[in-house]
Amino acid sequence: MYRSGAVMAWNVFKFCTALRGLGSIMILLVLGVVGVTYYAVVLTNYGPSLYEGGLDSFVALGVLILFHCLLVMLLWSYFSVVLTDPGSVPPNWRPSVDEERGESDPLNGSDFSILQSDLSHRRIRFCRKCNQPKPPRCHHCSVCGRCVLKMDHHCVWVVNCVGALNYKYFLLFLFYTFLETSVVTLSLLPHFIAFFSDGEIPGTPGTLATTFLAFRVLGFLVMHISLVAANTTTIEAYEKKTSPKWRYDLGRRKNFEQVFGTHRLYWFIPSYSEEDMRRIPALQGLEYPSRPGFDSEEF
Repeated sequence: MYRSGAVMAWNVFKFCTALRGLGSIMILLVLGVVGVTYYAVVLTNYGPSLYEGGLDSFVALGVLILFHCLLVMLLWSYFSVVLTDPGSVPPNWRPSVDEERGESDPLNGSDFSILQSDLSHRRIRFCRKCNQPKPPRCHHCSVCGRCVLKMDHHCVWVVNCVGALNYKYFLLFLFYTFLETSVVTLSLLPHFIAFFSDGEIPGTPGTLATTFLAFRVLGFLVMHISLVAANTTTIEAYEKKTSPKWRYDLGRRKNFEQVFGTHRLYWFIPSYSEEDMRRIPALQGLEYPSRPGFDSEEF
């Protein structure tokens, strides 16, 4: 029995090591997909149409402007996810309140004294791998080898964890990827139809793949929109399947602001206003407001 557990742990470690090794390969793969799409839409089809004159030129101009605008936003959002640290626990960080009991029962010095001798102390979340307390909604990532604030998941496509500080950027990446693939599908729809009618049109397999990608991204985007609406993450959604109520569910509007901020001009770009960064602690990843009266509710 012990041997079986050891083998399982070893396999998981090898899997995590393999994910680390992917590194820039996944980034190059994403850029490769973008390049193929660019070739199919711009260089092969609508670029040459600009010089045909008449209505075709105006249609081509409109498609190319929309395509390039969405492409800029897609790449901006993508590299924001890749290059932004999802959030790590500050050195010597200590919680001020019990995550489960809230402000009604604040922590004191004796709780931390007990923690030194008893790591199973229930009032303080503690990571045995990092050997430090864990803030609320923080989880350890075996791929990154550290605790990540409000961790959602480790994404191989962005070669990074998706957490408190880059979750919005990840959602925008999905959003603009869906819009871009939809534009590509619609603009190359005649080629897509011809592909099924045995027409010999170059580039149609790429169009077919783009269409399938659009549907896959849409499903993933819808899932994360539902998570944002409930103010939860992928990990938390799995952990609280049996919990009828959720401490951090503040209502759909406030839940949305916990991720995207309050300034509408910033909702569609991978950035935050300085005012939102000051006023919304959740954007820093260490403190999260609870639903009013949650501690007094009966379960």
